[in-house]
Amino acid sequence: MGPRWFGALLFAALALALTFLTLPLVAIFVDTGPGELLGSLGEPGVLDALWLSLRTTLAALAIIIVIGTPAAYLLATRSFRGRALVVTLVELPLVLPPAVAGVALLAALGPRGIVGGAIEDSGARLVLETAGVIVVLTFVAAPFYLRGAQAAFGAVDRTWLEASRTLGAGEARTFLRVAIPAAGPGLLAGLALAWGRALGEFGATLIFAGSFRGRTQTVPLAIYERLGTDFTAALALSAVLVAISAALLLSVKLLSGRQAFGAAT
Repeated sequence: MGPRWFGALLFAALALALTFLTLPLVAIFVDTGPGELLGSLGEPGVLDALWLSLRTTLAALAIIIVIGTPAAYLLATRSFRGRALVVTLVELPLVLPPAVAGVALLAALGPRGIVGGAIEDSGARLVLETAGVIVVLTFVAAPFYLRGAQAAFGAVDRTWLEASRTLGAGEARTFLRVAIPAAGPGLLAGLALAWGRALGEFGATLIFAGSFRGRTQTVPLAIYERLGTDFTAALALSAVLVAISAALLLSVKLLSGRQAFGAAT
């Protein structure tokens, strides 16, 4: 009787957790009809926010890939003094409150920031500009990719790398032709997580770049603006983000499963 009672308790706990976590998401799609949701996407500023989010997140991902991939490879394949501290600092933005991230970026890159004056003198403008949105998204999303990429490179069989070097390939060629393809599924999974984080960024963007339609207003900011005036439009934008987030999460699951299968074989 005891084991049956405990098993029922486990299933009840799972049912409660599942209901609590999924009911709000389901409500986004059932509270308003599909026709109204699609119609709201044509409202002024909505498509601008979607297009801006797409452009800025892709730009941030490009920066993250170019810089983060070799950085993660270094952390995964080298042992050096202070490595643990470096990894901690790289991952610190993962746990920073969004408001703190925005203030930190202002303190560093704003007009009165540590390097803000030099940026202003060069003619570049970040604060309250589209470029500032890209900076924010890169800052908050990069740790997700770096963490995943580091784990992916760390899981690569070292004998493959050594064999490549033995056959005469340089370290750069080994990195490009062996390490990256072998770590591919893990890199893509980390990239998907980083993209999801960038798409959902709100607080730091608002503080550093503001919320100006067509210039800095991403989808989360557009949702916030419409909550009090056009709840249907807010639901429509939320539905788009939920769908994209679900697709990204599913891709992570599939890529992680493929990586685990490849490791087993």
